[in-house]
Amino acid sequence: MRKRVAILGSTGSIGRQALDVVGRYRDRFDVVGLAAGKNLALLAEQVALFEPQVSASAADGQAGLYRVAVESGADIVLAATDGAVAFDAVFAAVDAGIDIAIANKELVVAAGELLFAHAKRSGAKLLPVDSEHSAIFQCLEGQARDRVAGIVLTASGGPFWNRTSEEMQNVTVADALRHPTWNMGVKNTIDSASLMNKGLEVIEASRFFAMPAEQIHVLVHRTSVAHGFAIFTDGNVLGQFAPPDMRLPIGYALAYPDRLPDRNEVDALVALGGAAEASATALGFERPDLERFPCLGLAYDALRAGGTVPAALSAANEIVVAAFVDGRIRFGDIAPCIAAALREVPAEPLTLDAVRRADAAAREAAIAATGAVRQLR
Repeated sequence: MRKRVAILGSTGSIGRQALDVVGRYRDRFDVVGLAAGKNLALLAEQVALFEPQVSASAADGQAGLYRVAVESGADIVLAATDGAVAFDAVFAAVDAGIDIAIANKELVVAAGELLFAHAKRSGAKLLPVDSEHSAIFQCLEGQARDRVAGIVLTASGGPFWNRTSEEMQNVTVADALRHPTWNMGVKNTIDSASLMNKGLEVIEASRFFAMPAEQIHVLVHRTSVAHGFAIFTDGNVLGQFAPPDMRLPIGYALAYPDRLPDRNEVDALVALGGAAEASATALGFERPDLERFPCLGLAYDALRAGGTVPAALSAANEIVVAAFVDGRIRFGDIAPCIAAALREVPAEPLTLDAVRRADAAAREAAIAATGAVRQLR
């Protein structure tokens, strides 16, 4: 039987790539639900092509997301929206025992502990779609968790890895969107430039793999071919390698526990990121510089603080990045504005209502922080 797939965020970068995967494997997948934002023209094209039983747009609100996630008859829901808009729909799907492929960082960062507790009760599987978490997930399959000493997430370093703090202060949005390896949406690309995306992924990894901050490490790997490693207590290391193509972790999550039959003949060097005409390739890893990229440090601090602090971090970052994209603050203002917002939001023990309060309070504080910075300019 074909696996029934619903997608929340079908017109975004991840949603479009997921539909590309599904389109190549019509014999394995059946799209039963699509939810989009405001891109109604593209949603109409997707509906015409895949003929889902249920579709919705931003105009349908939470009810539309719920219909797609819970009432479409999906076996697996791809959560690929930005921000907190789909939280209720995803929790409802998990409580109904529906598997979730998670490409929404904010969901796991803000409410991951609660989401995994709900999944444990219902039996729903939560599958990572981020390439780094997919890598760790694959490395840990079948391994005894008490023999895992640590995990490593790799980071591309973004477009500014070789620039000084002073050089980064006034870079443009266009500069920040020139990612060296990945094709992502605007917010995720800006987050990559600041390394906040890696910080959010550290928090996600803690939720996915039940590990404290001290066991989660980041190394910069410029070519984005090695996506993650598991370091074991005996000193052995397992790594996962693949070309920088989000369709690979998307396909793995949708097909899990199977793998898609895409390649029977391979070029070994190309599979490890080399060019088709190359005779060699090389791997390199560097430690991240927290002084030049303070957003990564803010994320580690939020993970250690726990409770609703990660939710506040995620919400504040969303507002501050939007202010940068709109030209209201400089790139160098991103981390200070987030830090200022976090100081204004009281930490609470984790509940879904507390997450909502922290999210709202952090957004207000971030708006105030970016406004104050703009006035100083």
